[in-house]
Amino acid sequence: MTDGADRVAGTDGGADRGGRAAGGAGGGALLVVGDVVTDVVARHREPLAAATDTVARIRTLPGGAGANAACWAARSGCADVRILARVGAGDAAWHGVALRRAGVRPLLVPDPAVPTATVIALVDASAERTFLTDSGAALRLAPGDWSPELLEGVGHLHLSGYLFFADTSRATALAALGDARAAGVPVSVDPASAGFLKEWGVRRFLDAVEGVRVLLPNADEARLLTGEDEPEAAARALSRRVPLVAMTLGAAGGLVAEAGRVTARAAAPPVRPVDTTGAGDAFTGAFLAARLAGAGPAEAAEAGCRAGAAAVRTVGGRP
Repeated sequence: MTDGADRVAGTDGGADRGGRAAGGAGGGALLVVGDVVTDVVARHREPLAAATDTVARIRTLPGGAGANAACWAARSGCADVRILARVGAGDAAWHGVALRRAGVRPLLVPDPAVPTATVIALVDASAERTFLTDSGAALRLAPGDWSPELLEGVGHLHLSGYLFFADTSRATALAALGDARAAGVPVSVDPASAGFLKEWGVRRFLDAVEGVRVLLPNADEARLLTGEDEPEAAARALSRRVPLVAMTLGAAGGLVAEAGRVTARAAAPPVRPVDTTGAGDAFTGAFLAARLAGAGPAEAAEAGCRAGAAAVRTVGGRP
């Protein structure tokens, strides 16, 4: 066991990293390997005024695509949810408390050199968000922080796509993916960011996620990954590479594709959105929780859409 992995054990409040799933809904625990982030959410009703002030309501909240998905999975009934992530040493305790309160076991690696990843979310009057991202410690999650022992009692491994956009964290994600496949644990990935995907390269991403069982893109990510303009065509194309594709469509809900065809559609409950930050993460968490509980893809997508609708009614990405 490396020093990095030992530090994980020392920051989760004494949790047994190798213990069997406690009360998972028949399918074992959900392990998320991903990102924990400090979100600064700025909601502004008026358009941003260049070179001067714009009135906003600003809150600092715990976030991160991986951590958000983990929290929504716990809220959706998954009794054993764990997350492995790197955070700045200065606020590791704060993030650990927030995760435990949400029902998630934090396996956090404190980074002494770099602060926790920070995202400034600019949320306009329509509730649409734009992100300014400093990846900080998140993409420094190192292979030494990972151990196959973390798969003990795990029924599903979920990898945040953000990990694939830096050499160190990508090596960690690929190690986790390889160990999970060897252990017969299914793996899902969310592509995370159309902007980062475009910068890093579509082909490189698709090659990196070879062997995953579930892909959870939004429509923009799916279009970029396939070159198809229509979401359904993009989902069909992706499902020829990955057995199960669950795509979010914003207010239009979501759809499921398998083996080159769309097999289910799920409607989003009508809501008045406040902040769309984390809606896709909520879908992911609820979808995976439902699958671990034995739901089929269509039922899981419906659960995901309900969680997404709940997410946009609150500020920030967590339940």
